[in-house]
Amino acid sequence: MSALKDRLRADLTTAIKGRDEVRSSTLRMVLSAVTNAEVAGKVARELSDEEVVSVLASEAKKRREAAVAFEDGHRPEMAAKERAEAEVLTDYLPAQLSLEEIADLVTSAIAQTGAAEEGMRAMGKVMGILTPQTKGRADGAAVAAEVRRQLG
Repeated sequence: MSALKDRLRADLTTAIKGRDEVRSSTLRMVLSAVTNAEVAGKVARELSDEEVVSVLASEAKKRREAAVAFEDGHRPEMAAKERAEAEVLTDYLPAQLSLEEIADLVTSAIAQTGAAEEGMRAMGKVMGILTPQTKGRADGAAVAAEVRRQLG
């Protein structure tokens, strides 16, 4: 069984006992998303820690996007709730890469593929190398923007 999933369950129990409403509702939501991912497809299976991190990253991204949408819709109280949930989820995600670290990874990937002279046509090659390195540690859109900046 996934150690991260066990940690989420244990933290849910602690949050419920401590009457931490935001944390307990967020952990319930993410455990539900993990269960949904496990039963998706033809055969139910147990997710690995890496797959659980992927679900967590996806849920955190949804919260960030929802917070922006609520801000745009002049609903600051709902935006604050979404941001609080995203903050809870970041406790379980690997440390995020800084913009400088992303730039360094992109530079080395471009050098590794020899994509500098190909320009934007080589974006797929570069992203193919970067995606496994940054999965769960950086937003894909930020990585793609840096690749475009360096190739363009």
